[in-house]
Amino acid sequence: MIDLRSDTVTKPTEAMRKAAFEAEVGDDVYGEDPTVKKLEQEAANLLGKEAALFVTSGTQGNQIAVLTHTRPGNEIILEANSHIFYYESGAVAALAGVQTRTIHGIRGEMDPVEVEESIRIEDQHFPETGLICLENTHNRAGGAIVSPENMKAIHALAKKHSIPVHMDGARLFNAVSASGKNVSEFTDHCDTVQVCLSKGLGAPIGSIIAGDHTFIKRARKWRKRLGGGLRQAGMVAAPGLVALTTMRDRLVEDHEKALILRETLQSCEGIEVINNVETNIVVADVKERGMTSDQYVKKLKENGILAVTFGPTLVRFTTHYDVSMNDMKGVTEKLRNLS
Repeated sequence: MIDLRSDTVTKPTEAMRKAAFEAEVGDDVYGEDPTVKKLEQEAANLLGKEAALFVTSGTQGNQIAVLTHTRPGNEIILEANSHIFYYESGAVAALAGVQTRTIHGIRGEMDPVEVEESIRIEDQHFPETGLICLENTHNRAGGAIVSPENMKAIHALAKKHSIPVHMDGARLFNAVSASGKNVSEFTDHCDTVQVCLSKGLGAPIGSIIAGDHTFIKRARKWRKRLGGGLRQAGMVAAPGLVALTTMRDRLVEDHEKALILRETLQSCEGIEVINNVETNIVVADVKERGMTSDQYVKKLKENGILAVTFGPTLVRFTTHYDVSMNDMKGVTEKLRNLS
C-alpha cells in the first residue's frame, strides 16, 4: 500500500530513533531540558527570530499564537480556506474567544487592498482587529507558495495599523525549497511563525513557534495553560532537531515526485489536475469520470494507493519522504491501468 494521504504519515528515520534513544533530557517546564533548548535556539536562528518554543503540534502552535496576540472579542483576518479557519475545529472561537473575518484569496494569497479594507475602524459597534494570519505553503490551494512580495505588502499595512501578523508555516520549508529563496525572505514579513517538524521534515511529533522574547515568554504560559508543558521532552525534541537540521534540503525530491504524479494523472482519461503543482501536493478532479471523490478514493485503495477526498469530486495526493521514486513508478503504472 502506497500512502499518499498526507506527509504526516511519515515514520521517523533511523537517525531520529537513535537521537531519541540517546537524548540528554531534563524537566522542560523548569527550563532544564538541554535538547529542547538546543532545538529552540536552532529554530530561532534559522527562522530569524529572537526566540522559539517547542509545542506538540501545528494546531497547538497556531492556537497559542492567536491566544498570545489577541484578547477575547477581537477579530482576526485570514484566508477563507486557511488551515486555522478550516481545519482547527473552531479553536480560535472556543479558546481565544475571537471571531474570524475571511478573505477569499487567489492560490492562497489575500489581496493586500482587501486586507486593509477589512481592518476595523475605531467604533463601539465593531470588534478590534487583533491579528492577521497567513499560511505558507497553503494547503487547500494545493500547496501553493504565498510569495514574499505578497507577505511583505500585508505585513507593511499591518504595521501601519499596529496589528501583528502570524504565519502558519506548517510547510514553510517546502516553500523555501521550491522557490530557491532564503527562509528570511519569508519570515522577515511576519511577527511570529509556526513550522511543523513532522510533515515533510519527517519527525514523529512537534512544531516550533518563533517570535520575539516578549511573545515567547507569554506563549510559554499559554502552552502551560493548554496542558502543553512537557517534562523530559528531549526524547521527542531530539528527532525534531534531526529533522530541522538534516531534512530540509531533501524536500525538493518530494516536489519532483509530485510533478511525476501530476503528469501521470493528467494523462488519465477523465481526470484533471486543478492546482499549479509547486510543492508536494496534487489535487485532481475526477468528475469527468462520473465519480465522486469518495468512490475514486475507494477504487484507489483497492489498487494499493491511499489518497484523501478534498471536495465532492476532488482528491488530494501528497508526496513525502516515505514514498520513494521507485514507489512512484508503481503509482504511475497503477493509475494508468485504473479503469
